[in-house]
Amino acid sequence: MATDDRFVEAADLESLRDEGRTLVSEGGRHIALFHHEDEVYAVDNRCPHMGFPLSDGTVDEGVLTCHWHHARFELSCGDTFDPWADDVQTFPVEVRDGMVYVDPDPEPDVPPETHWRNRLADGLQEDIPLVMAKAIIGLDAAGVDYSVPLGTVVDFGTTYRRAGWGSGLTIATAMANVLDDFDAADRRRALFTGARHVADDCAGEPPRFPQHPLSTTSVSKDRLKKWLRDAVEVRDSDAAERTLRAAVAHLDAADVAELLVAAATDSIFLDTGHTFDFLNKAFEVLDHVGASEREESDPDRMADVLASTVESLTDATRSEELSSWRQPIDLAALRFAFEDDLPDLRANGDADSWDRPEDFVETLLSDDPHDIDDAIRSAVRDGATPADLATPVTTAAMRRVVQFSTANEFSDWNTVHHTFTYANAVEEMARRTDADELYRAVYDGAMRVYLNRFLNMPSAPIPEPSETDRDPETIRAALLETFDVEGEVDRATKLAGEYLDAGGDPAALKESLGHALLREDAGFHTLQAVEAGFRQFDRSDSETRRRLAVLAPTRYMAAHFPTRRENEQTFTIAARLHRGERIHEN
Repeated sequence: MATDDRFVEAADLESLRDEGRTLVSEGGRHIALFHHEDEVYAVDNRCPHMGFPLSDGTVDEGVLTCHWHHARFELSCGDTFDPWADDVQTFPVEVRDGMVYVDPDPEPDVPPETHWRNRLADGLQEDIPLVMAKAIIGLDAAGVDYSVPLGTVVDFGTTYRRAGWGSGLTIATAMANVLDDFDAADRRRALFTGARHVADDCAGEPPRFPQHPLSTTSVSKDRLKKWLRDAVEVRDSDAAERTLRAAVAHLDAADVAELLVAAATDSIFLDTGHTFDFLNKAFEVLDHVGASEREESDPDRMADVLASTVESLTDATRSEELSSWRQPIDLAALRFAFEDDLPDLRANGDADSWDRPEDFVETLLSDDPHDIDDAIRSAVRDGATPADLATPVTTAAMRRVVQFSTANEFSDWNTVHHTFTYANAVEEMARRTDADELYRAVYDGAMRVYLNRFLNMPSAPIPEPSETDRDPETIRAALLETFDVEGEVDRATKLAGEYLDAGGDPAALKESLGHALLREDAGFHTLQAVEAGFRQFDRSDSETRRRLAVLAPTRYMAAHFPTRRENEQTFTIAARLHRGERIHEN
């Protein structure tokens, strides 16, 4: 019997007192009523942790305990004692003439967006994947733009990891870059993937304590550039950060990118390419969270994000210190000689634009580094820009992945992978700045392609375009099945090519590959490989490159799948709870 206000009749007070508890359904909700210490309380019957019925729990001294995972809740307000459980919804109660009335639809204490953002922060802080998954699903269901949870993740990652930018923030950015390639459910999975990797990176780590920017207001870009490069050269992270923060305060984003590119290429191929990839991803994430331009957004966030990359510059391994770059051919000497000659090569250019030779990629795949050096020098002399050169270097790097021989040690997948993701980062950064120092980055990428040559011996065949009358959807289903079996590398590569040959929709293929990626416990490099492949596919203007951009990540995924899919289980539980499904069965 409904009253004339928001409250509805729910139970007889005397019966509730005798039983101690009862379960009622009002307004589409299952509400547990408790009579405890002469008071009546009402809470949502679903434990917010994993949905166990709280009416089967225990009440003692004002604390309601769930019997499944022993989450504890303060009965009067619903607050949890256990951050992994979330607070339980409570309902206002009134007693009138021996009857208990409940408001089954009270106004929330905070808007859903605020609640789920707070819960995402809790999940990141405590490194609890289920809490993060619930929060991301809740935010998306509330219509909150993806940039909001991503911004929360980025702010957490740049604050609570002393070493600064790492694999977690790179993954979060990579997943944001390819969100549009996924279906709705997988977009949630992608954001969850980024969040949990950032939380894992920060778990147990001391926080970052930011340096203050230099207070100078009159220093030139060239002077700031010199200071930053000098600080990185002597591995002085404090001086580098103060200089970089001053640059963010006074220069536009393109100039700041130029400074960082210069500092990152004074030495050769820092940290197997991760450093340059981290720098590129830092700028990319600022595009997503609305802070890539100081004039239009929060300068502190831009400074914090970019400053978090400083240790990746100052603490990096420098390839000129490695024997692989010095013996049997001194590749480092070739590179530094190219750097010395670069001003003259640029000044003596024979043309305003470069007409790339048809065999340029094949030259980059040469067994002789001097041929590669000559080709790059000639290209610069003929007017090639860093962007012009970055594209064929990335194509050659993709070839190394597609033709990787499974006769190699499994760990060598990382070697060709690092070259590919580095080249992709250089190509992306060339869209952000035209700094001359990018020539050095391109050169390093080309020499890494050379160093990877033995991993293509014997070369795995590249599936060439051919006619097929097979149904594309049948091929796509077969491709997905290969990821359920170890060692299906060659078959998966062949099926991906056959799908394209059959006229299959590339968008549907990317969506399927994305789903296959996100259901797995994919590691850092696999996530990077897929994002780089998708980006290259979208950027490519030739069918040959687009084909390689599909085959490369497919081959890499097949080599690293299947996994235990533990995180998919966590995400599935969170999704089922959000839909109101029962997880626990009596």
